[in-house]
Amino acid sequence: MTVESTAARKPRRSAGTKSTAGKTTAAKKSPGTDPELVQLLTPEGKRVKSAQYDRYVAGITPEELRGLYRDMVLTRRFDAEATSLQRQGELGLWASLLGQEAAQIGSGRATREDDYVFPTYREHGVAWCRGVDPTNLLGMFRGVNNGGWDPNSNNFQLYTIVIGSQTLHATGYAMGIAKDGADSAVIAYFGDGASSQGDVAESFTFSAVYNAPVVFFCQNNQWAISEPTEKQTRVPLYQRAQGFGFPGVRVDGNDVLACLAVTKWALERARGGEGPTLVEAYTYRMGAHTTSDDPTRYRGDEERLAWEAKDPILRLRRYLEASNHADEGFFAELEAESEALGKRVREAVRAMPDPDHFAIFENVYADGHALVDEERAQFAAYQASFADVEGGH
Repeated sequence: MTVESTAARKPRRSAGTKSTAGKTTAAKKSPGTDPELVQLLTPEGKRVKSAQYDRYVAGITPEELRGLYRDMVLTRRFDAEATSLQRQGELGLWASLLGQEAAQIGSGRATREDDYVFPTYREHGVAWCRGVDPTNLLGMFRGVNNGGWDPNSNNFQLYTIVIGSQTLHATGYAMGIAKDGADSAVIAYFGDGASSQGDVAESFTFSAVYNAPVVFFCQNNQWAISEPTEKQTRVPLYQRAQGFGFPGVRVDGNDVLACLAVTKWALERARGGEGPTLVEAYTYRMGAHTTSDDPTRYRGDEERLAWEAKDPILRLRRYLEASNHADEGFFAELEAESEALGKRVREAVRAMPDPDHFAIFENVYADGHALVDEERAQFAAYQASFADVEGGH
């Protein structure tokens, strides 16, 4: 199995399920047809120029290009392994990033070490860029911890399950560092579905009024679970920023160079005291919303196949090959590295110890509570009942 196809496993349609793509997606545009879309690398792997954004990637070296490719390939392999582990009963749930690698790696590599990142629960590629061990991401989905890493070690907050709430946290943090006079920025990730949440609108209001150094990075993957974007907004998402008084830009989310350049520009604005920016990365969720979802129930193969032709990894590979920036030896070594990563992830997940069953009662109240004590005692009796059964009583 090739590196590119490792995670590109097409969802199977259940017997009797009909395509609904014609009902919900006929009006969808694709990258390359929107004149307002920032694109530096076409789906065919050809470099195109941008008067505004070229300077942010002008000095990129072949080694750095190979690094971006490596990031995307290994992130996809990790993601595929996590999906497989969930199917094997090793994880309770998994939210795949399949198809969104360029948006995450491009934006993630645009951040500086002193910038602070507020993710949702799908930013596995951004976590990779911030130096978070991929196996740490799996503990929460296995139910053995509440995150698995110290946010301040990598300036990467814990995953946020509550939709959109992290944008408020990011805005508040950005307001704080602005008052401290820090020369850094904040970036908050969310999806097209979260853009309908009141928390996001409130974040836009406060960040604009207080000129907070924050970049709102929306990964518009076209579907908020089964709800298409056109049922959530009458205008392109990036245009919403205008109503709050700060700029918005739409970037080809399957173009890692464009995502890198646009995010660098937005972060530069933030650090320079120019306030917030909304970046809409126009991409596609190739797989399911999570492993509990069946996307064949609400979208058809035609739409998915059209976006698979714009695969972010294949796009950069074509450019690398056409530019003679990578040879077969590089790709072979990377294939071996991805296999090793998959093995490490499998072994690490299966070796995770079970959590302390009574940890759920800790830190509910700072000073303890009679009701919590009562519930702890009831749970202890419940656990002891299993020991009695095993002991033959």
